Amino acid sequence: MPPLDYDFLIKLLLIGDSGVGKSCLLFRFCVDAWTPSCTATIGVDFKIRTIELDGKRIKLQIWDTSGLERFRTITTTYYRSAMGILLVYDVTDNQSFDNIRSWHASIERYASEGVNKILIGNKSDWTNKRAVPEEFGRDLARKLGIKFMETSAKLNEGIEEAFFTLARDCKARLVDSQADVAECSSGATPVRANQPTSSCTVMCCPCACHNTPCS
Repeated sequence: MPPLDYDFLIKLLLIGDSGVGKSCLLFRFCVDAWTPSCTATIGVDFKIRTIELDGKRIKLQIWDTSGLERFRTITTTYYRSAMGILLVYDVTDNQSFDNIRSWHASIERYASEGVNKILIGNKSDWTNKRAVPEEFGRDLARKLGIKFMETSAKLNEGIEEAFFTLARDCKARLVDSQADVAECSSGATPVRANQPTSSCTVMCCPCACHNTPCS
């Protein structure tokens, strides 16, 4: 079996209402591009990016889930395997912000215990259309006990920081869990709990092929 080209595999999940810009965040982070044309994700899509973090190669498998209600049963099945979750709302849409508590409740219900989370206020470049003040996002994140930052896929602001912050938190938790496994195994070679049992094919992001504004 050929050696792995990474030290850790981390699975991340993007959740939030339809139209908040989850696909554009993913497209910007993985492809470093932005398009004003974006469509609602049908079911689930994903991309992969390998990053260098604290001297380690981290392979990020990032799942982009549909925010549409009719796909909710499908998307919740991906919560359990996620190591980190980005809860995304649109700073120009009060309803998407109000619905964050519902999305967080879904995490509590379906995700693994201890999963790392971060709250993202997207489309921060739309200053003239802003409906949710930044301090509202910070206050909600504080109440939920998670980190927070605002992003703009259009201007490429906060994207790298958001994904790297969540990846670093996930990596720290994995290192801690591996240390526990090693200690319990009494000298036996520990098995990396974060390694995949099969490989996946990267699907294309649909943003560039449709005509729905996204930031």
